[in-house]
Amino acid sequence: MSATEVDFYELLGVSRDADGAAVKSAYRKMAMKYHPDRNPGDAEAEARFKACSAAYEVLKDPQKRAAYDRYGHDAFQQGMGGGGAGGGADFSDLGDIFETIFGSAFGGGGGGGAGRARPRRGADLRYDMQVSLEEAFHGKDTEITVEVAATCDTCEGTGAEPGTGKRRCDLCHGHGKVRAQQGLFVIERPCPNCSGRGEVLEKACSDCRGEGRVDQEQTLDIQIPPGVDNGTRIRLSGKGEAGPMGAPAGDLYIFVHVKEHKLFQREGTALFTRVPVSFTVAALGDTIDIPGLDGETHAIEIPAGIQSGKQLRKRGAGMPVLQGRGRGDMVVEVMVETPTKLSGRQKEILREFRETETGEECPESRGFIDKLKTAFGG
Repeated sequence: MSATEVDFYELLGVSRDADGAAVKSAYRKMAMKYHPDRNPGDAEAEARFKACSAAYEVLKDPQKRAAYDRYGHDAFQQGMGGGGAGGGADFSDLGDIFETIFGSAFGGGGGGGAGRARPRRGADLRYDMQVSLEEAFHGKDTEITVEVAATCDTCEGTGAEPGTGKRRCDLCHGHGKVRAQQGLFVIERPCPNCSGRGEVLEKACSDCRGEGRVDQEQTLDIQIPPGVDNGTRIRLSGKGEAGPMGAPAGDLYIFVHVKEHKLFQREGTALFTRVPVSFTVAALGDTIDIPGLDGETHAIEIPAGIQSGKQLRKRGAGMPVLQGRGRGDMVVEVMVETPTKLSGRQKEILREFRETETGEECPESRGFIDKLKTAFGG
């Protein structure tokens, strides 16, 4: 809340639904307390007296009070209710009066400067980076080049030609805002001459033309931490575009995109892969070796009688936890492969095996056949 937004009702110490008599009584008390004759030489008391008079001039008039209730101080900044026959305060000076009284409490800073535009922070930038799954596993130190609006070296971001400075804006007189009368009300806008800053350059920098920044390429060292995933966002504070006229720079956000891998699919910290095994390995069991992203070979035990679709888990062989400790798991899904090319001898061996089958070798197949027989009457 700025100084010029001090509430008239609070100033007089009355509620918003107070009637005219209550407003008048409250004003008399405040006027007696802060009248200059009772406080000779006290500038703050005199300013309070003027402010209370200004508030009373509004709240005692039903039309002005209705406008104030709807629009606040914007309805009375200029051109309305000024020093008329009733001896009221000059509303065009309200900002300065409130700054004098309440500047320290509301951060006003004196002299009507509360309306000035604050320095506008530079824009944030986005950079999309693709990394392999191996790079996401190990992390990566790399360089990137981005084109940004950087601080002008000639004027060091001030926008002023070296040896010159700034002066108060002649149009808004340093307030940063200008006002225009529209019927009953006054509209306040940022000053078009100084863009709301309240100051203008004596002479603009020849290199940046008063912006305080120039377009240039900058090379940055980037550290991609182990464990990043698709959509991971890395923030580089202050590496975005420089703000105009020396305002703070924005940030640079790096969005990571992990490329597809030939062997592994990733879900969080888990690595999934599908491994085909022969029907003899599935029947008899064996050990297979899977190369990991960590450069090691991980032995996976295939139990005898395993079926297609069965998943085997290798603890701690998956992706690192981003900015944490430990790793996820490697999950191997077994696919039992039926042979498509058999020699005569192999076919003979399989026929001999079939002749020795009792049905106990493949209980699920036997169970399904029994269900069929039951369903169709034997």
